[in-house]
Amino acid sequence: MATMADVARSAGVSVATVSHVLNGTRPVLPHTRQAVLDAVDELGYTPNTLARSLVTSRTRSIGLAVSAISNPYFTEILQGVEAGALEHGYSLLIADPHDDPEHERKVVQLLHERRVDGMIVAPSADPRELVAYLARHEVPTVFLDRLIDGAAEAGGDGPGNAGAGADGPRDTAVRTDGPRRFDQVCAENVEPMATLVTHLAGLGHRRIGLVAGLPGLSTTAERIAGYRQGLTACGLPYDDHLVAPGDSESAAAERATAALLSLAVPPTALVTANNAMTIGTLRALRERGLSVPDDLALCCFDDFAWADLFSPRLTAITQPSREIGTQAVRLLLDRLATPDRPTRTVRLPCAFVHRTSCGCAETGEYGRSAPRSRSSQPSQSPQSKGTVS
Repeated sequence: MATMADVARSAGVSVATVSHVLNGTRPVLPHTRQAVLDAVDELGYTPNTLARSLVTSRTRSIGLAVSAISNPYFTEILQGVEAGALEHGYSLLIADPHDDPEHERKVVQLLHERRVDGMIVAPSADPRELVAYLARHEVPTVFLDRLIDGAAEAGGDGPGNAGAGADGPRDTAVRTDGPRRFDQVCAENVEPMATLVTHLAGLGHRRIGLVAGLPGLSTTAERIAGYRQGLTACGLPYDDHLVAPGDSESAAAERATAALLSLAVPPTALVTANNAMTIGTLRALRERGLSVPDDLALCCFDDFAWADLFSPRLTAITQPSREIGTQAVRLLLDRLATPDRPTRTVRLPCAFVHRTSCGCAETGEYGRSAPRSRSSQPSQSPQSKGTVS
């Protein structure tokens, strides 16, 4: 088995230089670096990761704690984290906290005990124990998708407290916040949600319902804030009865949609606040024999890989999920390299994908369609029969 000394002799450099190339501990001239990598490849040298970790106090591993790994959105984030980690020579240890605060703290402790160099975490709705553990042990950590201070910025954490925050952060620049202990990365939420609401209002809808996410999550608070911002921009009043908690999962969203459809004056359009809730909403509509968009228009926050295959095709906000994952790795590696740097929160832009579930006519051009005129009243009552295509 080839050793580091064999690689050094083959490349014509010192053992220290080989170490610097393989561990990234010091800049090396490009031609020297390439000579070392060629020798590694030719000799089939495999670094002794355990020995290296004992010398450097680094395991070159990252802990990832993300709930609902089966959710396509988080699956794409995971792919981004994995790609970013692999690019920089890091392995990944993955745990699912199941959106349970107590279990979340336990799995993060287990990852920490396996001596990961740092962690990337999508926190639960109540991350107090998690944050206390990470702060107490000074674990380099990046929070992704859900911000630990996002609910305060957005002005609420659920349908009952969704007032302020219409002017929530929209830029994608990195901002520094010295007092914070953790770096964070997420997508924009407020303005993209407002875009969905104003689009539906522009089609004539005056009663637009929202199937909202799990209370306590920053994504829930910010998307409710965006919903209110969109209503305000169109001169429409906010009505608490038109906001139903879907708890960020399918079954609860099905119940929330049923409640909205049972109102004395039901909504003529719905916005769902994530992809899992969209599935639940579609089930509820199907159970009632309602057709989208003829009986009720639908827009979704979160795109699906298969959303373009639905009939009608789903109008949606698509999030840069893979980029969120790779950006989280960059932030973590920056933190490992410079522990005392100011903390950063990075927000990435979303895109509005215009299809036909909103009630716009099909044009045959992906992502673009012309509005189809319609009244603010549903073509049929919620009790009428039809099919959800």
